[in-house]
Parts: sequence; C-alpha cells; structure tokens
Amino acid sequence: MATIAIEGMTFRAYHGCMEEELVIGNTFVVDLYLESDTEKAEQSDDLNDTTDYAEAYNIVKREIEIPSKLLEHVGRRILDAIKNRFPEIESAELKVAKTNPPINGQAESVSVTLIEDYDEPISAK
Repeated sequence: MATIAIEGMTFRAYHGCMEEELVIGNTFVVDLYLESDTEKAEQSDDLNDTTDYAEAYNIVKREIEIPSKLLEHVGRRILDAIKNRFPEIESAELKVAKTNPPINGQAESVSVTLIEDYDEPISAK
C-alpha cells in the first residue's frame, strides 16, 4: 500500500456564497492524498501500473474551475471524478482551502478536508 500525494496545488477560482466572490474570485489551495496498491508499479517501473498524478492534477484543475457555493461541494466533485477515473484507489483525503476568506476578521484561509474510504461502490453513496 502506498500514498500518492499531490500537495499545494494552487488555482484561481470562483467559489463562495457572496456575490463578489463569484466576480472577483480567490486563490484556492488543494492537497490530495490517494491510497492504492503500488506493488506492480514498484516492480515494473511502468506508469500504466500506478495512478498517474499528472492526470489526477488535471482532474482537480477541471473540477475546481466549475463555480460552487461551498468548498464541500467542490471537494465532493473532485473526489468523485478521481475515483471514477482511478478505480484502483482504495481511499482518498482531499483538503480544499480558500485563502483570505471574506469573514469579519483576519484569517489566512478556511478549508474543508474530506476523507473517503472506497469500500463501497461510488454509485451506492
């Protein structure tokens, strides 16, 4: 078992409940951790035998570009798309952070972390 980590993916996107967030946008930082069996790739040295992190990055990029009100919704879309593309993944952890959130005070970021164990087929959820 191994964890493939893609950390600090940074995007400009338009998520939020406030009108100005959808116009001005914000910076979002995503960390993704994917657990799967990499034993075959460890022996073969073949990209086809593991989860392609470049392709996983492109999935995150595609999904984060779709505006949403909630970080939870963005995170769920990303995890569902990742699992649909990489059925070999056994579990995943995803953190989506919004920098400089529009709150009545000072905070570097707000974030949501989703943890998914894929024991059940994705369609059963």
